[in-house]
Amino acid sequence: MDKSPEAFRTISEVAEDMELPQHVLRFWETRFPQIKPLKRGGGRRYYRPADVGLLRAIKELLYGEGYTIRGVQKLLREQGASGLVRSAARGAGEGAAEAGPEPASPRGGVARAGAEEAAGRLAPTRALATPASDLAALRAIQADLREAERILAQARAPSS
Repeated sequence: MDKSPEAFRTISEVAEDMELPQHVLRFWETRFPQIKPLKRGGGRRYYRPADVGLLRAIKELLYGEGYTIRGVQKLLREQGASGLVRSAARGAGEGAAEAGPEPASPRGGVARAGAEEAAGRLAPTRALATPASDLAALRAIQADLREAERILAQARAPSS
């Protein structure tokens, strides 16, 4: 039997539903004071529906949008927990491009990467679309590296 949407959830139920290990949820509690599950005897956690919504929003920002923990903390300070949950709900309904700022792009170089990290964002681990001109440049670099490896291997080989 499924619980009603208003029912409190245990950490194991939330972790299973969100496909996250329990220790990640406990860690997030230390980083995001807005997550406040009720703790009963023996330290057993019970998450309110609002806590679960916030956890989902945090997961989407961290894993889906490429934010760092510091970046999500900044958003929570600026928008509050309910604002963050609303933004995440809108983003899920309208697509990630409209959910907020663009994720960091690896094309920006070191200076841009530093600025992105300072803003609390890192490039997501999922694949990013790369323009054809960038692919051509990367292939040329790859060919140069292969040639450099060949020259090094030749130089290291014993002379006859």
